[in-house]
Amino acid sequence: MPELKCTVQTCMHNKDFYCALDKIQVGGSSAKNAEETCCDSFEERKGSAQNSYGNSAGQTASACSSVDCQATQCRYNDNCQCHAGKISVEGSNACQCGQTECATFKC
Repeated sequence: MPELKCTVQTCMHNKDFYCALDKIQVGGSSAKNAEETCCDSFEERKGSAQNSYGNSAGQTASACSSVDCQATQCRYNDNCQCHAGKISVEGSNACQCGQTECATFKC
């Protein structure tokens, strides 16, 4: 399982730059660069939780998450699973998953 750092603080699953989900989905089946990928697991933080870095569900976040990756041309993709040691999901002001990306993607 890769170590996952996430700068998408507008996501309800982000807690202190980690993800509260045990598994995320990275999209971008025809991606040739990081900008063509996205975190399909992104859910926008809404309402009073919008300014909070914890999530509203009270889940704890871990440094490691399983990554189901549809970016099949990425060198770290093996059978739609990410095998990078560390990955970074970025998109600091994202409002939808298309505004996020897997910055670790390498063709």
